[in-house]
Amino acid sequence: MKQHRRKSDCPVHFGLDVFGDAWTLLIVRDLMFKGRTSYTDFLRAEEGIATNVLADRLLRLEEDGIVAKDSDPARAGGSRYRLTAKGVDLLPIMLEIISWSAKHDPETAADRAFVRRLRTNRQALEFEIRASLLPPRRSVVPTQRTASTRPARREQDTAEVAR
Repeated sequence: MKQHRRKSDCPVHFGLDVFGDAWTLLIVRDLMFKGRTSYTDFLRAEEGIATNVLADRLLRLEEDGIVAKDSDPARAGGSRYRLTAKGVDLLPIMLEIISWSAKHDPETAADRAFVRRLRTNRQALEFEIRASLLPPRRSVVPTQRTASTRPARREQDTAEVAR
């Protein structure tokens, strides 16, 4: 991961340095909410990002560990982008921006049902979105203990349980 030269240790500055321009957050939005995953998908977004800006922001997001780039098996030489766990951690910020914008922008394009859900059951909505963005965690099923693998109880322990 490439290290950027820090101008200060202020937490707001750090955040703005990583995701503080509009294009970066729009790429995160596209990955998080719109299902866009390819370079072409991002170019087709309604805001009309320039190819050089898109290439720069994707590289920067990758260097900062916000997105990961994987090869696309469906297209030779093609790539797919996805949010990393660090990128998915931006979800509360993105939801807050949507909520704030829906409240203060009279011309918002925010889906009313989404905003209603955000305001009434944010925790469930966040859980659902997070689950859709992160790969399922592998659960380790504990082996079932049998009588032969169970540790033998001492007589004193057995007597205490019986009381």
